[in-house]
Amino acid sequence: EKYRIAGLQVREKMQALTPMIQPVSVDEAYLDLTGTNTLHKAPPAVSLARLAAEIERDVGITVSIGLSVNKFLAKTASELDKPKGFAVIAAEEAEALLAPKPVGFIHGVGPKLAKKLSLDGYDTIEDLQRTELRQLIGKYGETGMWLKNRAHGIDNRPVRNDEERKSVSSETTFHKDMSDPAWLEDQLWRLCVRTADRAKATGLVGNVITLKLKTADFRTLTRRFSLAEPTQLAQTLFRSARILLAKEANGRTRFRLIGIGISDLSEHRADSVDLLDPLVAKRAAAERASDLAREKFGTDAVMTGRSARAKKAAS
Repeated sequence: EKYRIAGLQVREKMQALTPMIQPVSVDEAYLDLTGTNTLHKAPPAVSLARLAAEIERDVGITVSIGLSVNKFLAKTASELDKPKGFAVIAAEEAEALLAPKPVGFIHGVGPKLAKKLSLDGYDTIEDLQRTELRQLIGKYGETGMWLKNRAHGIDNRPVRNDEERKSVSSETTFHKDMSDPAWLEDQLWRLCVRTADRAKATGLVGNVITLKLKTADFRTLTRRFSLAEPTQLAQTLFRSARILLAKEANGRTRFRLIGIGISDLSEHRADSVDLLDPLVAKRAAAERASDLAREKFGTDAVMTGRSARAKKAAS
C-alpha cells in the first residue's frame, strides 16, 4: 500500500513535466522531455534535478535518474550512479563509455546470452563494436543486429505513454482441435495477413512478435520474438512466427486456438532495408502492391496459394 501511494505521488510529479510517460514497473518509468525546454524554462537536466528534489521533499523517497538521447542509454545511465544518483550520457560519448563494459552490461543480455557470447569470444561491448554486422547476424540471427545496435548505443524505440495502444493482434478458435503442423502454419499465415492489415490501417509497426496457442486441454502458450527493426508486413510476421510455431507444433499436441500479434508499437515511416537480404525490399513492395489491389478490387483480388488453402481449410 505504501508503494502504491508513493508511486501515484511520483507519477503526478512526472506528469507536471511531460505527458509522455511510459511506466516499466511500480518504481521505474521512461519520460520523453522533447520540447519541454520552453515550457519549463530549463533544459531537461535541470527539470529532472528539480523533480528528484521535489520527490525527496514531498514523498520522502530518493530516486536515481538517467538522462540520454534514447531509452537504452537512459536506462544505462540510471544504473551508473545508484542510489540517489543522476547520470547523463551524451550521444557522442556513448560508444567510448560502453566499450570497456562486459557484454552483460547491456540491458536485456541475461546470464545465458552473456555466457554464450563469452564462449564465442565476445567478453566486452568493444568486442561487439569491432565485429561486422554480417558476422553477428550469421551467428545470432536477429539478436545479432540487436546486439550491434546496442553496442553502439542505438535504440529507436519511442517512449509510449500508457494511454496508447499496446498491441495489434488477431486470433482464431478452431471448430475442432488440430495437430497437423502444415495446417496450423496455413492458419498462422492467414492471421499474419489479418494482423498486418490492422497494423497498416492504424499506421503502426511493432518490434515484438507474440505467438499465442491454446492446447486441447486449455493450456495457453505464448512465445515472443524481438525484431531488429519494427514491422507491419505480413511476410515479416510470418517468417518469424512460423519458427516459433515449429517449436510447439510437433504433430502430436492438439491445439484449439492460434493467435499472432505485434507490440512495442511505434508509427510507421518506411519499410526497413536489410543489406543481408536484398529480397526484403522486393517482398515489401510486392505486399504493398497487393494491398492496393485488395483495397481496390476486394480482399480476394490478390491471394497467395497459402492464403487460398488456409481460407478453404477454415471454411
